[in-house]
Amino acid sequence: MPAQKTLFICNQCGYETAKWLGRCTACNRFNTLEEKAVRTTPAKIGGASAAFSHSKDASAPTLLRDINLSPTRGQVRKSTGIAELDRVLGGGLVGGSLLLLGGDPGIGKSTLLLQICRHMASEAFPILYISGEESAPQIKLRAKRLDVDPPGLYFLAETDIHAIQDAVKKIKPALLLIDSIQTMRLNELASLPGSVTQVRECTAFFTQLAKAHHTAVLLVGHVTKEGAIAGPRVLEHMVDCVLYFEGEGRDSYRVIRAVKNRFGSTHEIGVFEMGEKGLTVIADPSAYMLAGRPVGVPGSAVTCSLEGSRPLLLEVQGLVSHTHFGTPRRTANGMDYNRMVMLMAVLEKRAGYKLATYDSYVNVAGGLRIEEPAADAAILAAIASCYRNKAIDPAYLILGEVGLAGELRAINQPERRITEAARQGFTACVVPQANKKNIKPPQGVRIFGAAHIGELLGLLL
Repeated sequence: MPAQKTLFICNQCGYETAKWLGRCTACNRFNTLEEKAVRTTPAKIGGASAAFSHSKDASAPTLLRDINLSPTRGQVRKSTGIAELDRVLGGGLVGGSLLLLGGDPGIGKSTLLLQICRHMASEAFPILYISGEESAPQIKLRAKRLDVDPPGLYFLAETDIHAIQDAVKKIKPALLLIDSIQTMRLNELASLPGSVTQVRECTAFFTQLAKAHHTAVLLVGHVTKEGAIAGPRVLEHMVDCVLYFEGEGRDSYRVIRAVKNRFGSTHEIGVFEMGEKGLTVIADPSAYMLAGRPVGVPGSAVTCSLEGSRPLLLEVQGLVSHTHFGTPRRTANGMDYNRMVMLMAVLEKRAGYKLATYDSYVNVAGGLRIEEPAADAAILAAIASCYRNKAIDPAYLILGEVGLAGELRAINQPERRITEAARQGFTACVVPQANKKNIKPPQGVRIFGAAHIGELLGLLL
């Protein structure tokens, strides 16, 4: 019988100690240590006595110049058949890689997995779908609704990772889907599935499984109420790619964003629309985000945000109204609150707008979030437009970073943004003066330069 020992494990950060403490010394949180009985004998994987043993070939050092890059299954990037997902992944799935997909309940994670199976599963590329949350009939009903019935798709309702390992050895899948990592369990550990220890050790198990069999593994992860992937933070460090599935339940659009990617960029996004038949690719996100934009209404401005290699047009809405209380209210939706407050202070100090007695609200239409400062000028213009009750010409695109002195600072890649705006029918663009001299505008687009927010507002209002 394997020996057991008692450890106290923090359910927040995974810190382990042999004695109970009122406060975890790693994350400084109170009452987070839980008593767990842990077996000291390591789990057997592939018949090895060590918990996660490597092959003899992998243990010997090899000169980098001597490493073979022959096109085996474990080294070829495979397209998922979904263009937007391939964009986020950097071109497709890499054999032997470990991916983590997180998202809110009901956002469409399982639907996306089945659609990946529809495009990829074949006799030459078998896929094994492991579900620890749903039964085979439930998965079959969803697959029937989505018209998913490829010849190379296998399904297994299982949570024991040793049984999953046996299935992998038998089927030899090119892609292994785990839904979800929080339901998997390693029987050698006494802790419950979903605990910090189980999640960490099961992820390490699948890492070794992926490398040993040259199988791409996609793990689905639960998220907390703050939107972060549940479990220890080390989980995101162990995988090769971390994807977040974002979107509002009341809206039909969905966004996949990479926050970590060892095989591609972390700045790309994929935009989808959820329908009765699953997720469909939005080929023109700019037009989709600007659909329904009001014309001739004060407080609306359009800017362009770069999401990786993709320019995306977004509408920024501003609203100011006189407050009846001593402290005015400030609300930012889709952008950093502190940045909004800073821009309002610049508008008040450098342009003479008296906003101290006004409630102010800023919203990025469509539910996306603006992170880059190139949208500062549009945010400021939207607030000023509503304050003066004058509409901005709907054919204008507004670009520029705003400094504390009220100056408009240069932005990167302005021509790509202007080209996208011209494609959507915009005929004029206001940019920082430092960018204007280097821009070759598309035919039919006028470029206006502004060095200060006073010049910017003078052009627009």
